[in-house]
Amino acid sequence: MESTLTARDRVGVQDFVLLENYTSEAAFIENLRRRFGENLIYTYIGSVLVSVNPNKDLEIYSKAHMERYRGVSFYEISPHIYAVSDNTYRAMRTERRDQCILISGESGAGKTEASKKILQYYATTCPVTDHLSTLRDRLVQSNPVLEAFGNAKTLRNDNSSRFGKYMDVQFDFRGAPIGGHILNYLLEKSRVVHQNHGERNFHIFYQLLEGGEQNLLSKLGLERNAQKYQYLVKGCCPRVSSINDKNDWRTVRKALTVIGFHEDEVEDLLNIIASVLHLGNTQFGEGKNGENQITTEPQLKYLSKLLGVDGAALREALTHKKITAKGEEMISPLSFEQAVAARDALAKAVYGRAFTWLVVKINQSLAFKDDVYNSSKGSSSVIGLLDIYGFEVFQHNSFEQFCINYCNEKLHQLFIELTLKSEQEEYEAEGITWEPVKYFDNKIICDLVEGKHKGLISILDEECLRPGEPSDISFLEKLEDTLGGHAHFVTHKLSNGKTRKAVSREEFKLIHYAGEVNYSVNGFLDKNKDLLYRNLKEARLEQQ
Repeated sequence: MESTLTARDRVGVQDFVLLENYTSEAAFIENLRRRFGENLIYTYIGSVLVSVNPNKDLEIYSKAHMERYRGVSFYEISPHIYAVSDNTYRAMRTERRDQCILISGESGAGKTEASKKILQYYATTCPVTDHLSTLRDRLVQSNPVLEAFGNAKTLRNDNSSRFGKYMDVQFDFRGAPIGGHILNYLLEKSRVVHQNHGERNFHIFYQLLEGGEQNLLSKLGLERNAQKYQYLVKGCCPRVSSINDKNDWRTVRKALTVIGFHEDEVEDLLNIIASVLHLGNTQFGEGKNGENQITTEPQLKYLSKLLGVDGAALREALTHKKITAKGEEMISPLSFEQAVAARDALAKAVYGRAFTWLVVKINQSLAFKDDVYNSSKGSSSVIGLLDIYGFEVFQHNSFEQFCINYCNEKLHQLFIELTLKSEQEEYEAEGITWEPVKYFDNKIICDLVEGKHKGLISILDEECLRPGEPSDISFLEKLEDTLGGHAHFVTHKLSNGKTRKAVSREEFKLIHYAGEVNYSVNGFLDKNKDLLYRNLKEARLEQQ
């Protein structure tokens, strides 16, 4: 086994730094291709690991493989995610300094799987006691729970993370894991109410309908058919060959128990999931006097029960809005379009708050407990794992893709700073002769997005706060006035004749480090505001 692996590892170059023509993109790609052809999916660039998603199971993640990489010098063995994991762990222990592993790449590249492999490595190889064994299990089992509520099928990835996650794993002076904490970012709440063709809503909805016991579904007022729910049919993709929702449901239920959720807490969580589906099936129509009203009473009844709110107050909140003008309070009926928007906003808010609550509960179960682990916080160290969305380019790109790709620009900027810029500046300062490596510094793109007053985000916030009736189109016009001369910003109006057809009148194009992306401005202002009507809040739904 050992000799076979060694022979295979001679294919190509294990470290791109050792390529004869290390500045050639063609040589880089050819080396990747040759190694990938032998199922060698890992290659180094110095201390950076390049991973190519094999889109199949490889027999390289067993406990025996973990032991091979344990305590071995980084470059003495073939490249692997376990080598990075072990090197980071040993650096934390020997240097007594916190460490962080950044995982970046385009959507579908395998970032989430990589973070799971790292956690599994620490869970298997780090020293444990009975108390620590419980924490280890909770760390590992947090993954299927967060994937169920935060992942979904997209066009490029059947298990795409639709939120960003930063996890701290805390270790004591012996190197044993004693705590953890998760920060979540940018949950794609819009997916709750809309999915593109060929995509799905979050996994948990399908898992509940496919795997939930019949008496549970009856209690929640649900049917075992995803096609019955408006929030689950828009992508026309109720089933996926690579996903077994029924088995995944059992995995999630077991994981919730391991993490420490009580049955009443699980019941509350499932009530929220069911209420979102009932909200999607809540319909509006014209009443006897021409007013807009709810026409689906069963949904209203279930919503009142599941959310624990007054049915009459909910009906009022979904069909009317409360306005305060000159110190006076007025109730104004909502049009059909406004009522649908209010319903969808409520569904997104309810799901978003449920996800936040879920992360809080997981963090409570992972929290460092000095009296249990008999360790001192002062002698502990941390390894952080960052797993965020990959760079995304779809046929239709909106506010969500803009935020995701901006995050990736910032990560790329950090990568440039750590691997190219700072190293070459150090060589120059020490008078070392070297062949300068040319690279594109994407700071110009980051400044375009985040610059004070004249950055895209500042302009968006300003337009959201502007008196009058700002719109997505007025926002686009403001962008054109302010950013018109920027080399990485293009609109239909600013394009020349040859490129004008590539950008519609409702889009702007950003030229990112990873490629050009057209963003539709439709919905930018509403998504940035992320508001609920006041009387929906007063119905106490915001806290449910």
